[in-house]
Amino acid sequence: MVKRGRIVAFFLIVLVFAATIGTTITGITKDMKLGLDLQGGFEILYEVTTIDEDQEVTMRVLEATTEALRERVDVLGVSEPNFSIEGEDRIRVQLAGIDDQTEARELMATSARISFRDVNDVEYLDGTDIEEGSARQDFDPNNNQPIVTLQLNDPSKFGEVTEEISQMEPPNNRLVIWMDYEEGDSYQEERLKEDPKFISDPAVWERLTQPSVMISGNFTVDSAKRLADILNAGSLEVNLEELYSTSVGAQFGLQAMDKTIFAGALGVALIFIFMIAYYRFPGLIATITLSIYIYLILLVFELMNGVLTLPGIAALILGVGMAVDANIITYERIKEELKEGKTITAAFKSGNSNSLSTIFDANITTLIAATVLFIFGTSSVKGFATLLIVSIILSFVTAVFGSRLFLGLWVKSKFLNKRPGWFGVKQKDIKDISDESEIEPKVFGRQFDFVSNRKKFFAISILLVSIGIICLSVFRLNLGIDFESGSRVEINTEVANVTKEEINEGFEDLQLTPENTVISGDDSEIGVVRFDEDLGPDTIGEIKEYFTAKYGSEPNVSTVSPVVGQELAKNAVLAVLYASIGIIIYVTLRFEFYFALTAIIALLHDAFFILALFSITRLEFDITIIAAILTIVGYSINDTIVTFDRVRENLKRKKRVKSFAELAVIINKSLMQTLARSINTVITVVFAATMLLLFGATSITNFAFALVVGLIAGTYSSLFIASQIWLIWRGKNLKEKPIVYLEKQRNDGPQV
Repeated sequence: MVKRGRIVAFFLIVLVFAATIGTTITGITKDMKLGLDLQGGFEILYEVTTIDEDQEVTMRVLEATTEALRERVDVLGVSEPNFSIEGEDRIRVQLAGIDDQTEARELMATSARISFRDVNDVEYLDGTDIEEGSARQDFDPNNNQPIVTLQLNDPSKFGEVTEEISQMEPPNNRLVIWMDYEEGDSYQEERLKEDPKFISDPAVWERLTQPSVMISGNFTVDSAKRLADILNAGSLEVNLEELYSTSVGAQFGLQAMDKTIFAGALGVALIFIFMIAYYRFPGLIATITLSIYIYLILLVFELMNGVLTLPGIAALILGVGMAVDANIITYERIKEELKEGKTITAAFKSGNSNSLSTIFDANITTLIAATVLFIFGTSSVKGFATLLIVSIILSFVTAVFGSRLFLGLWVKSKFLNKRPGWFGVKQKDIKDISDESEIEPKVFGRQFDFVSNRKKFFAISILLVSIGIICLSVFRLNLGIDFESGSRVEINTEVANVTKEEINEGFEDLQLTPENTVISGDDSEIGVVRFDEDLGPDTIGEIKEYFTAKYGSEPNVSTVSPVVGQELAKNAVLAVLYASIGIIIYVTLRFEFYFALTAIIALLHDAFFILALFSITRLEFDITIIAAILTIVGYSINDTIVTFDRVRENLKRKKRVKSFAELAVIINKSLMQTLARSINTVITVVFAATMLLLFGATSITNFAFALVVGLIAGTYSSLFIASQIWLIWRGKNLKEKPIVYLEKQRNDGPQV
């Protein structure tokens, strides 16, 4: 008899979730903080050095400098700027959604040390003689031109200075007002230039005792206001050197967000369609829990005050694939139990029970990779890692407990009794429960002998690895500025099929010679230009002004100093190394050392193929590709762990394995039992990654390409490499030391 109350409860719960999501999702997405790559803005990493060589950069100095920078940014009205002290002498500044990046950059970098000198560069007054916060923009009463006025602390001291200068022979009777005077600067040289470094040089004819000083010059209202703001924010008692910077035009950010959200929605829709088509009713349950999962991720990330970036959106979409994997593992186990002749209720209980440890192990290993990525990542990569960690945790909760709750309501209602077709199981594939013979696992109605063909798989891998080594040796990687240092300019011309020559002509006008120019974008409308040198703030300002005027879109500019480039390369290597060590330790504890070692070989195999293909295709290899590699490390180990978990389970049933042949049978059986899951998981995640590759923003195209390649390589290595290597290693000494599974072991792994 059908218990309709449970079905009613299911629909009520779903309606409550649907109403909650429908009424709150707009508010959540509206309040979500967007990163630089989605709304425009810039990020700068400053190295702080003291003006006085005898003084050290202490935490107090860094904190004081940070506060001074914060006061300056407040003048700009930037919402929620982010300042962070890194290491012993660095400050990272992130300003998102800012309209005039050039103005902000100048405001940040200017030390604002004002000084009053004579024509021989002798200093008479400095910033300490000015009343704090007194600077303001005004207009000259004589000609109504914009000026800056200052209030002095001691008018009599100013009177003494002006009296001394007024007695000098013209044209030397000038009070030269400097901003950030540097040793070696000369008024006599600067006055001959069209754009001198000093602010103003008024002639002084008599003693002046008024409490205010009027600074005139070739000011506009905006530039006069900017100078007043800088002076009021206070001078920095340190020097700031840019080690790394990246800026994104607002139009670039908006286009990138629209494209990536569309690509993500398309990828998720394809996953939903596939799940329903293949797994029928459980697939429908999965789409419901996945929808809740996406909502929860956005909610939690917003509550964490996280910053959503392009890689972050990619992490969310990939998280959907991971959540699907947990559902697939469970549903495949339920289908196996149904084919054994069990009832719907018994198959549901057994399938959930048997799949839990597999899902747990797979998620923990991926979590290790994501955590390492967070520790060693910077900026948007750290945001990607954060969202990936949240995705892994929430995918486990929703896929395991959410799907179990919803499907359990239907199973316990007994409505699904005698309806195995709702689970995608045909009646002809179900054996009689009294039949004790073992069902041979099949995929596409066939069985495959993986073990017998292991030498062929090894040969293919060795051949491909050899080709990869040759390509890497000859072509090497096309390293981005993240690793090689230099500058990168991305120009959205909004002109279809723009040519390299047209882009380079613009840089010739600026008297700059690019090292390399590449045309990209859906309609070949984006020019990506590389420079060997680290372009300075002034040059970056000129580039932005020129190309914004020419094409109506502010270009993106990134610069990396050699110091930061070397650090990023070092951190990338350490990230992969530490992720591998963490995975080895965990898999050894949960399984055994040989399992861990073969899993690491498999994931290094996958990571190498990404490097090789980037070498062959000459695609730019930047820091986001490291994020992709570590994501693949997680997925690869995930896939391998699922297979190893089934090997362990079959070893447990066998209890004692004395020959290589027996072990080979177990390996092949385990591979066949997990084959459908491996194929379906990679299909769903590749759906998402491919949509990002085809329709996502240009800035994550290479990232998506690395994911697609890595996912396919990961599935290949899990099926044809990892378990086969383990078979050879563990099968060598079986005659002397058979694998014995003791009754008390449970999930501790096989013992010798």
